[in-house]
Formats: sequence, C-alpha cells, structure tokens
Amino acid sequence: MKRRYIEIMDTTLRDGEQTSGVSFSASEKLALAQLLLTEVKVDRVEVASARVSAGELEAVQQITNWAASAGLLDKVEVLTFVDGQASLDWMQASGAKVMNLLTKGSLNHLTHQLKKKPQEHFDDIQRLITKAQQADLQVNIYLEDWSNGMRNSPGYVLQFLNFLQTQPVRRILLPDTLGVLTPSETYEFVGQLVSRYPELHFDFHAHNDYDLSIANVMEAIRAGAHGIHLTVNGLGERAGNAPMASAIAVLRDFMPDVKTGVVEKSLYQVSKIVETFSGLRIPDNKPVVGDNVFTQTAGIHADGDKKNNLYFNTLLPERFGRKRSYALGKTSGKANIENNLRELGIQLSESDLKKVTQRVIELGDQKEVVTREDLPYVISDVLNTNAIASRVEVLNYVLTHSKDLKPSATLRVRIDEEQFEENAQGDGQYDAFMNALKKIYGKKKLTLPVLTDYAVRIPTGGHTDALCETIITWKYKNREFKTRGLDSDQTVSAIKATQKMLNTLDYAHTA
Repeated sequence: MKRRYIEIMDTTLRDGEQTSGVSFSASEKLALAQLLLTEVKVDRVEVASARVSAGELEAVQQITNWAASAGLLDKVEVLTFVDGQASLDWMQASGAKVMNLLTKGSLNHLTHQLKKKPQEHFDDIQRLITKAQQADLQVNIYLEDWSNGMRNSPGYVLQFLNFLQTQPVRRILLPDTLGVLTPSETYEFVGQLVSRYPELHFDFHAHNDYDLSIANVMEAIRAGAHGIHLTVNGLGERAGNAPMASAIAVLRDFMPDVKTGVVEKSLYQVSKIVETFSGLRIPDNKPVVGDNVFTQTAGIHADGDKKNNLYFNTLLPERFGRKRSYALGKTSGKANIENNLRELGIQLSESDLKKVTQRVIELGDQKEVVTREDLPYVISDVLNTNAIASRVEVLNYVLTHSKDLKPSATLRVRIDEEQFEENAQGDGQYDAFMNALKKIYGKKKLTLPVLTDYAVRIPTGGHTDALCETIITWKYKNREFKTRGLDSDQTVSAIKATQKMLNTLDYAHTA
C-alpha cells in the first residue's frame, strides 16, 4: 500500500512562543530550529512573527544564516501581515524566504477588524503577493478564523479560495484559530475544500481549547489535508496547539495509510529542551513525554508485565528513547519492588521482600515519595542490615550569603577513611556547596553525576518551620536516578539528597 506523506510544520518558535510567559532568546531559537530540522526532522519550522522586535529580527537572522549554510533555508517560515511594504522589508532584512501571510478567513473578522469588503482585501493581498514574487519570496496564506468562516460565512471562504487558486501561492493554511471545531466539523470542512480544490495544498492548524486538537488533526488528515501544524509540548496561545509527540504517535499507530518524516526517538529530547527553555514544566501525566506515562503504579500491573507483558500496548517507551519504570508507593506490590531491586542488583528472600513491600506501602500512605535509590535505605531500616554502606558522609559545612557578595561554602567530607576540606563560591548556597564538592571529588579523580532536575515541595499553609522536600534528578553514565532530602531548611534538604546520591553512586558502582 502506498502511504500518503504528511508534511509537519512546527510552530513552537512562533505560535508556541505566544504562550503566556514564554519568550525564547535568539540563541535558544537557533538551537531549537537546528534540533527540529536536523534531529526531529520536521519538514518546516515557523520561527517568528514579522515586525515584533529587534530581538526577534536578530533571532531570525541567526536561524536563516545557519539554514542557508545547511541548505535548509526553504524550510524556515515567518508569519507576515497584509501591511503594504512593512513585512516585506522585514523579511528581506531577516534573510527568510518563506512568508506565511495572515489574511482574514471569516467574513466576521474581515468586516469588524479590517472594515473592508472582500474584493478590497483580495486586491491588497494580490498586490503584496506580486511584490513578494519580485523580492523572490515564497508565499503561503493563513486564513485566520477559517473554522468560524466555514461555519458562518462559507460563501466568503469559497470566494476567497477561488481568488487564491489564481495566485502563485504554495500552501493554504487552515487554522482553527479559536479551537472551536469538533472532529466531525473538521472532517466535513477540510474534506469539502480538498474535494473542491484538488490542485491546492492545505495545511491544518489545530488549537486545543476543548482538548480536541489531536482528534481534529486525525480527522483533517482523514479528510485529505496535506500537512499539519504542531508545537512541542502543545505550547501556544490559551490552551495551546496540537502537541507534536501525541500527534506523531497517533498517526503512526492509528493511521497506517499516512507517514511523516519525524524521528520518534528525538521527540522526548526536544520536549525536555523546550521545557527548560520555556520554563513551563511538562505535566507528569502528559502523553508520550510526561514523567509518569511509562510508569506502572499498581502492583497487579507490574505482576502482569512480569508474566507476559499483559499491560503493555504499542505505545512502547523505547520508541521515544525512554524506559518503563515501576512506581513505589501505597499501591505497590511485590512485583514493583522486585523490578526496582533488580535494577539495583539486589535480591531479597521472600519473607524480607514482604517486609520491605509493607514498609513502602506505609510510606506511600504517609504521602512520602519513595524512589528506587531510596530502597537500600528502606531495606537497612526494615531489616536492620547494612544494605547500603555510608561510604561518604558530609561531616561539616558552613554556608554564607551576603548582600552584593557571591554565596560561598566550606565543607568537610569523609570518603571511606579519608577526610577532605574545600571551599568554593557559586550562584547560590547550594551551587557553592556543589562547587566545593566537585573540588573534593576532583582530588579523588572521580566524576560527579550531572544534575538534570531540582524540584522542591513545601506543604501549603505558610508555616516557616514546615519541612521542605527536595527531589534531585541525576544523570550518570546514561542512567538517570532521583534522590530525596527532607529538612526544614531548603538548602540542607538538598545537601541530604546529595549525600544520598554520593552513597547511591558508590553502591551502584560496587553492586
């Protein structure tokens, strides 16, 4: 069966940046454009809106300079406006060659925002397209508020498309601007246009206001759309756009008659980078890229997986460069504990395993987080054994913080039978502590793991003496693990989590 190719246009850097509170720097935009085009392998990237700011122009110039040298300039697109010469001048200054011209796709927008008649709008567009051609620019056309146009003024939309099919336009972009379409409407409206204008290329651009963006993407493609617009992590105005990872997984698993060029294994990587650059954390339960989506929590599920992968589906974590894990908490069963102990290289007798399982359940009832790396400590506590040796101990430390002076830390650490003392400065007290620790480990010619995430949880209520829980994620030799510290002082709780990491690291190395 010949599979129909679907173009993927990523608009994280344009529409995604319209997420409240999100602003990417020029260097971040360049890095993401490079990653999206060369690693994720989307077909096109929409990187900016024209005339926004000097910083936006600089970012696009950096992207187009790189893209031109890599032979990818035709894959870089910019949102422009029907504004005479202004957007064209901006495009030429930016070095971009593809403009996505924003026009009015509903009579309501045309009448009340532009206060123009359809033919006046079409004449303005034609003049701009002619100038764009003379400037050697390629033009795609956005029909803003197209979804409401199809609902309330379909005659105007068809009149507009009759005009556009006479113009040298590469693609028609159909946005559900306000995220109001139902899947059945999406199929009906897109199908009507694809059937009526078989020579035109139609892209569908979904918003997620009713949480229907992925369903609408599926129906648009089923109706014959030639391309779809997505954003990493579903960033975008209001409730965001259709999320890339979910859309790509759905197309692969449920629409076997279509294909894309996207590399699935790159989706998690770009998701985490966008999370860092945007400052917006990915919800733990977000499909495909959330921390919990490949985590089995119920003990019966872990048991079923052990016996015949009974709780697996085609959405396998390995497709996205991830691994399945088994959560530890009040619903944990022996199978969960066994899976995690196996990863640590620990074996327990049946009776000891029952005791440890019961203790993990008790901790879960108390709403305490138990990580895999906590298990040796739980074993030591429950079985009164030395399941994990405290080879590393933070003996003493002094942390300072002064106005207009860099924070500093002095600490003494025992590693086996040796003691070391060092001091260092940092951007904060914990950073200073880590810098001093790195000096000590440098003396031992040992490398510390990379800190990849730092999460702090403080109970609600506002008490100044409330216990603070710090959960730190580390990466060491392609393995990620978490350690946890608890104290009324946030920095001290982080130091406790770090000491656990130091002993966990040694334990994992010698197990």
